[in-house]
Parts: sequence; C-alpha cells; structure tokens
Amino acid sequence: MTEREKMMSGKLYIAGNELFEDRKRAKKVLSTYNNTDYEESLFSSPLLKEILGSTKKEFYVEPPFYCDYGYNIHIGEKFYANYNLTILDCAKVTIGDNVFFAPGVSLYTAGHPVDARLRNQDLEYAFPITIGSNVWIGGGTIVNPNITIGDNVVIGSGSVVTHDIPSDVVAAGNPCRVLRLIGEQDKSEYFKGHFVEE
Repeated sequence: MTEREKMMSGKLYIAGNELFEDRKRAKKVLSTYNNTDYEESLFSSPLLKEILGSTKKEFYVEPPFYCDYGYNIHIGEKFYANYNLTILDCAKVTIGDNVFFAPGVSLYTAGHPVDARLRNQDLEYAFPITIGSNVWIGGGTIVNPNITIGDNVVIGSGSVVTHDIPSDVVAAGNPCRVLRLIGEQDKSEYFKGHFVEE
C-alpha cells in the first residue's frame, strides 16, 4: 500500500517523498493564485480548478488560500471563503452548496499520534470533514478531523469544532457546542427596526 493510499484510507502514513510532489504541485498553483491582484483573482477560479478535487460553477476564495493537496477538496455551488482559509486536506473535505466561511477558517483533516514514539517516526493520520449546505462558519473557527457539520448551521466566531454538529442549529465555543435551534425568530426578529418597510 502506498503512503497516499494509507493517507486516504485513514491509516498511519508518512508524508515524505512520495507525497512531496503532490504538495509541491498544489503550492505552486497557490503561490500564483495568492499573488494575483484583486481584479485578476476574480477571474482566477480556473487556477483553483487545476488542483481542487471538484467544484461547481460558482465559487470564490479570497486570497490568500492554503491547502496541502487540493485534490481532496470538493466544494458545492455558491461557495465563498474570505481571507486566510486553510484546509489541511490529507483526507476528503466535502463542502455543500451555499456555504460561507468568514476570515481565518481552518479545516484540519490531519493529525499526529498522541504516543510520542509513533509521532517521532513521522507518522500522521487523516480523517475526513463533511460540511452540509447552507452553512455559515464564523471567523477564526477551527474544524478538527473526523467531523460532520449538518445543513443550515451557523458556527460562531472563534469556535473549535471537536464533535459533530447537527443540522438547523447555532453552535459556538471551545469546544463548540449547540447553543440553540434555528427557528422562526431567525427569519424576522433580527431584522425588525433595521430596515424601513415599504
């Protein structure tokens, strides 16, 4: 079994020479993408399509953007990520439709063994992250390996997601926890007094 096959199947692997070329390819594309001026970056999604596993038609990632491989990232329609998105995509990262990331969001599929003897042998592991549709993740949030976030979720800024988050909730904190269900009050109450009704 190759190191890439081990990585993709959740086994311990070494991210050395065999995977170096894959990371190098992604870094070269990202270096070009991250150094485009703003107007050019608006039309540079083909650059990201060179390395991403799959995309839909409409998506935009504000530079700078960082990832390990790119080919493990699968994003849905109308995805938007603000500045400084980091995705350690050693395992599959699946992002649904209509997902927004605030600045500084980090998705980490990669980890290292707790046992120092294994860690000192340069062994790593990777588990997938799945994010549903209609999700908004607040600035500075970290999502750890082996996490599923449901549909219609809002994650508060600065959260550290260490457990699965169900659909239709607001969640926040370190560790991130469900604060409440999203309900009828979210459809109208927040906006009362903020807009002039015609």
